[in-house]
Amino acid sequence: MLYYFFNYLYKVHHLPGTGVFQYISFRAALAVVTSLIIAQFFGAPLIRALQRRQIGETVRDLGLQGQIEKKGTPTMGGLIILLAILVPVLLFAKLDNIYIVLMLLSTVWLGLIGFVDDYIKVVKKDKEGLAGRFKVLGQVGLGITVGWVLFFSNDVTVRQYALPNGAFSAVDASTVYQDVKLMITTVPFLKNNELNYGDLFATAGDFFNEYYAFFYIPIVILIITAVSNGANITDGLDGLAAGTSAIIGITLAIFCFVSGNALLADYLDVMFIPNSGELVIFCTAFVGACVGFLWYNSYPAQVFMGDTGSLAIGGIIAVLAIIVRKELLIPVLCGVFLIENLSVMVQVSYFKYTKRKYGEGRRLLRMSPLHHHYQKLGYHESKIVSRFWIVSIMLAVLTLVTLKLR
Repeated sequence: MLYYFFNYLYKVHHLPGTGVFQYISFRAALAVVTSLIIAQFFGAPLIRALQRRQIGETVRDLGLQGQIEKKGTPTMGGLIILLAILVPVLLFAKLDNIYIVLMLLSTVWLGLIGFVDDYIKVVKKDKEGLAGRFKVLGQVGLGITVGWVLFFSNDVTVRQYALPNGAFSAVDASTVYQDVKLMITTVPFLKNNELNYGDLFATAGDFFNEYYAFFYIPIVILIITAVSNGANITDGLDGLAAGTSAIIGITLAIFCFVSGNALLADYLDVMFIPNSGELVIFCTAFVGACVGFLWYNSYPAQVFMGDTGSLAIGGIIAVLAIIVRKELLIPVLCGVFLIENLSVMVQVSYFKYTKRKYGEGRRLLRMSPLHHHYQKLGYHESKIVSRFWIVSIMLAVLTLVTLKLR
């Protein structure tokens, strides 16, 4: 909103200094500062309001160190994150940008699903919360919406540059270009590193070649569901999900900045996506919200984000990666989410297998998800969180290295 106001002052009244709002870097800086201020300013009052209404965490004794002390800690703190994301984006981003619209929709959509789940758990006192099928249905609905818009909207394009011989390349120093509608993505660690989803059906006939959205949209659904659930599972220790997400958010902000800048995209030989640079503002607001939330969520936590926050941040990360065509990097970038997901799947599968074979279930880990396994081994919660953050940083660096490592 402020972008349009200052843009009006600059173009119509030529007011000195208002032109600075044309720069994404300036608005991104304002977004991160504003999100931090909002998290600080509204965090404490919201926590007190949750405490007054006795909206606290119900703890089931699993024999974990420090677990009982967390009983009654306010949850639904993800509202702090949502507010600290939405307000700066609405203030400083171009709201007619298709990618910003998708990110706002994704944030509110999954935030509402998480809020309903938390509300049923802590207000209605139903430990099961929102039925799993409804959660999945909500994630699938978002995946269909995001996939449909990205596939069919004419505002979603990539830029290709004309070479002297008439051929086309995704990036080139040439000034002759065209913005084309292609569903291509980046394949990490390869020199010719672009995969066109349409090529997967090139020999399957005209129908499949034209309507491969029926293949692309399920991929989007799978990614959004997996990453949002991964963030939800990771949210088990004080500061773990928020800190990891902030690190991932910084990495995605760099990808958005590079993908939205023609010169940098050409220099680093990555796909240039017109208008995607505006996502930097969303990313910095997201990082500021996660860091601001850590003020209250770091050990010992004064508030938990609950599903309100964890489902939303996972969905945000997934949709951002899909938009900048880096979804194949998610297993590396979101490696902590992935290993947490896998630890649960492997533990459950092995337990069922051994119960069927030996008559009693056995476990590979002392407890899943993985962070609880380390708790059972006697590691302090803050040490586990710190080391998971370090792993996240290493994975983020590796992800960024793929810009040049081909």
